[in-house]
Order: sequence, then C-alpha cells, then structure tokens
Amino acid sequence: MPLGRDGIAGLIAAALGLVLFVQTFAFPQMPLVPVGPGFYPRIVLAAMVLAGAGLALQDWRARRGAGAEAEPLRLSLPGRLVLAGFAIVAAYCALLPVLGYRLATLLFVAIFQAALEWPRQARDWVWLAGVALATTVVTYLMFESYLLVLLPRGSLTGW
Repeated sequence: MPLGRDGIAGLIAAALGLVLFVQTFAFPQMPLVPVGPGFYPRIVLAAMVLAGAGLALQDWRARRGAGAEAEPLRLSLPGRLVLAGFAIVAAYCALLPVLGYRLATLLFVAIFQAALEWPRQARDWVWLAGVALATTVVTYLMFESYLLVLLPRGSLTGW
C-alpha cells in the first residue's frame, strides 16, 4: 500500500533529521563543559526523527486499514509558498557574500513580503519598502553597533 502525502512528508522529515543528527557528532567537544554544542541540536533532531517516523507510520496504518488509494501529489498554495520561501532564503544566502548584508537583507525582506502577499496598491508598495528598509537598518545597527558583530561586506559592492 503506497504512502500518502503525510507519509512521504514524515519519511522526508525523519531522513533529514537522521542525517543532521549524525552530523552533530562532528561538533567539537568542550573538555571542561559536560554539555557540548551538539547536545540541544541532538534533542531537537531526535524529536524530529521520531515525529517524522510516527507520521509515516500513522499514514501507513490509516491507508492499510481503510484500503485507500494514494491521492496524487498536488502542490497546494501553502506548499508553493513554502517552496518559494526556501528558494528566497537560498538566494539570500547565496547573495549575502556578493551584495553584502545591507543590500541583500533589503532585497530579501522585500521579496519575501511580496511572495507572501503581493502588494495591490501603491500604498502597499510603500509599506513593503518601508518595512524592508526599517528591518535592514534596525538589524544592521543592532548587530554592528550594539552587539559589535561584523556583518558580511559584499565582494561586489564593498559595503
């Protein structure tokens, strides 16, 4: 009996969690601290593996008992938004060293907002630009001035 959408999602989550769980053992061990940097990620990832496996098992049992046919995998609007979100975050990570924190973050926040809800009026576009600019300025000042964290400078822009 083939798995449905929930079962496939559960298997993907369990597999991803297991791969990342194994990678946490490569973290450096602190000699004087009993709880190392991999402790909390291992807890979260173990829960992710168990939840994913539980979801797959639950879907398999429901399909076996009901004799249900597997529905075709159609990507709903929330599914498309999740994929778009991942693509936008991946593009942000790729452009960060090229454009620098300020420009990449401004574009990231603006594009992410537009992807979530496309502005329909000029007022919405002004609001989108204002939120993107304010987010960029506030986070830049907080990290750069208050927390003294050096943010990436762009190799293309230099700032």
